[in-house]
Amino acid sequence: MAESIAYTDAELVEIFRTVKTIAVVGLSANPARDSHRVAAYLKDQGYRIIPVTPAEREVFGLPAYPDLASVPEPIDLVDIFRRVAFIPPVVDEAIAVGAKVVWMQDELIHHEAAAKARAAGLTVVMDTCTLRQHRRLVGAGKLP
Repeated sequence: MAESIAYTDAELVEIFRTVKTIAVVGLSANPARDSHRVAAYLKDQGYRIIPVTPAEREVFGLPAYPDLASVPEPIDLVDIFRRVAFIPPVVDEAIAVGAKVVWMQDELIHHEAAAKARAAGLTVVMDTCTLRQHRRLVGAGKLP
């Protein structure tokens, strides 16, 4: 039986309250892309966004890095916008750089990678959107 991928509001609130720096893996400079819209929202909410994508030189005027290992500062949350096949190596990088949370966006589920991340001490969220969850929790008065 597959593990549950449901999260309590308390767990999500704890993530959003403690996270400061979010590396967005697969961030596009194209404003029409989900990754761009989500990262822009999170940036507007006061989170430090680090673009991680070899396809861009910069996004939001910030330097883009080809991978997590190239990021020259600590990362709290790795927000993944890559196909499921790319999740295991991203999770390996997240573990290697000492990230605290791995978040797989809508329709992204990889139980083996999630189990590996949890075994390494990371919090894992799968198959839901950071923007949608943050906005919902703000609307419910659970986040400022």
